[in-house]
Amino acid sequence: MINLRLILVSGKTKEFLFSPNDSAADIAKHVYDNWPMDWEEEQVSSPNILRLIYQGRFLHGNVTLGALKLPLGKTTVMHLVARETLPEPNSQGQRNREKTGESNCCVIL
Repeated sequence: MINLRLILVSGKTKEFLFSPNDSAADIAKHVYDNWPMDWEEEQVSSPNILRLIYQGRFLHGNVTLGALKLPLGKTTVMHLVARETLPEPNSQGQRNREKTGESNCCVIL
């Protein structure tokens, strides 16, 4: 089993045990269905808006803990946020720079 310590924006934390086969969507549903009493102020209206952030990146719902190669028997920390949609992969700014041919290099004389 994988121990996940989930952190809310408010800083509150709670630990849950999951299988490597569990996906981000499975985790969101489990947390929603077993919402901790001390998180009552942060309760959301649907599990579909709960998003996991691992190492600074939003996880898509179908990503499993096993695919992330998380260590069994250890505690892994993730953030849990309420957000309707996932951000676009690779920021828009990066794509726009590529289209316009701009570069970010500098010359030091």
